[in-house]
Amino acid sequence: MVKSSPKYRKILHIDLDAFFCAVEELNDPTLIGKPFAVGGSPQSRGVVSSCSYAARKFGVRSAMPMAQAVRKCPNLIVISARHRNYGQISKQVMDRLRHFTDLVQVVSIDEAFLDVSEDSRTGEEIARQIQTTINRDLKLPCSIGVASNKLVAKIATNVGKAISEKDEPPNAILVVPHGEESQFLKPLPTDALWGVGPKTAMRLAEMGINTVGDIQQWSDEDIIRRFGKHGQDLVRKALGIDDSPVKTLRDEAKSVSNERTYAQDVRDRDEILRTLRNLSALVAKRLGRSNQKGRTIKIKIRWSDFTTITRQVTLHKNTNDEDVIFDCTRRLFEKEWKNKRPVRLLGIGVSGFTREPEQLSFWDVDVARKQKLEEVVREIRSRFGEEILFRGRNLKEG
Repeated sequence: MVKSSPKYRKILHIDLDAFFCAVEELNDPTLIGKPFAVGGSPQSRGVVSSCSYAARKFGVRSAMPMAQAVRKCPNLIVISARHRNYGQISKQVMDRLRHFTDLVQVVSIDEAFLDVSEDSRTGEEIARQIQTTINRDLKLPCSIGVASNKLVAKIATNVGKAISEKDEPPNAILVVPHGEESQFLKPLPTDALWGVGPKTAMRLAEMGINTVGDIQQWSDEDIIRRFGKHGQDLVRKALGIDDSPVKTLRDEAKSVSNERTYAQDVRDRDEILRTLRNLSALVAKRLGRSNQKGRTIKIKIRWSDFTTITRQVTLHKNTNDEDVIFDCTRRLFEKEWKNKRPVRLLGIGVSGFTREPEQLSFWDVDVARKQKLEEVVREIRSRFGEEILFRGRNLKEG
């Protein structure tokens, strides 16, 4: 029997409410109802990864420096993150979501999109069954947005959580019927839309545009003239138009990256270069494991005042070579590093992947040998630890 194509999509967005905290409450039920946060130590400039709803009453929020969180809530219980545990439980959640459809896009450890367009039931019926399954089987709260596209489904989740949030997880479900997308978005602030950050929101406010409805009423031509291609996207999103597909695990990851936050700001060039070298090795290792090569190499730098910049370079040839990644990021860093400005965070990413085989020329033989050597090095490190082998140039002179 041939299924007829649905007239419109049914997209669900699932967000596990305060996921890290919910897992910690499963591990230690005495935490239920208490103000606590998962994250780094307040003494070592840690940040809040997740916080309980009891802590939120005191103004504690995710991404807040833990020291600030403790000042807001002196009785705050601080718990070190256990990412392996969170990852294991997240996998159990995602496995259950795949019982409902193969079209599951895992956005992060606690968030996913589902395309259930081929299911004859309503989006709300499916959402309620999913929520019941996760609540019952895993004892985890979750909120779900239902709409005809990913953009509106995601915003529906956020609005549902905001409406329902009190002193406990919202466990909300909010449905935006097909055809009512623009009306749903109309009263929301402009930064509810994807791609509208603080700078864009400020520019819009200067124009007298404070809500999505204001964008809908504004001249499309004027917005496109002022914002260019971003303006075109803005006009479409304000109307609730989004054709982006739900991408499954079969789809390529857009990038591979690693980063490091220093406990204390760093000015020492040698230490910074060692970090870049180590990050390059980690990224190269992950690329090698997945047999991926990228053409675009990016560095992320956060200065001591929390200002964050990204710079990137696009190569003529794809690579997963540690030395190439390190050389590119070193050059990008040194171009931006003025007057030994103190560094808080460094990150490296590689994107622009391809799996197409590259033909080796006679002059590429040394490269092939080097790649083979690096495969052996990766194998040794995976079996005996990262510190078993290191590069001579990483040693300090005595």
